[in-house]
Amino acid sequence: MAAALAFWGPESRARAGGVGALRAPAPVTMDSFFFGCELSGHTRSFTFKVEEEDDAEHVLALTMLCLTEGAKDECNVVEVVARNHDHQEIAVPVANLRLSCQPMLSLDDFQLQPPVTFRLKSGSGPVRITGRHQIVTVSSVSEEEESEEEGSEENEEAELCPILPAKKQRGRP
Repeated sequence: MAAALAFWGPESRARAGGVGALRAPAPVTMDSFFFGCELSGHTRSFTFKVEEEDDAEHVLALTMLCLTEGAKDECNVVEVVARNHDHQEIAVPVANLRLSCQPMLSLDDFQLQPPVTFRLKSGSGPVRITGRHQIVTVSSVSEEEESEEEGSEENEEAELCPILPAKKQRGRP
């Protein structure tokens, strides 16, 4: 559960009852899917986004950028366009790849929240971007459902047969 909290924004923590709340935490599920895209002279940008209505927390964890077959020995600058903590759009160069000196770069799970746009600012690529799309979902259990579950547990306990004392055997010392 603690690992999942690292991915949550303030809005998600509020929906989940806050960090350190006294009530029992809601069930959390985490899914991870492979992500990959390629930037080239033909496709200079790619945008990763999720549906607005989705209540899950999405994180794009980038692992590697690398030049692929057909790349020329030129500077290939990859830029990421995302939102900062003030929800303002910012563009940041994350890699400058060159076939003869640095054909790949490990990003060690560099985490971004969608929407994220990748741009090939200079060079002709092709540059392959790989990572994982992580989805954290908090199941919301209402108080009514919790009280119904507690009531059904009490009924189950009442239906159990009582434990009877063992019968003594006569004639044994």
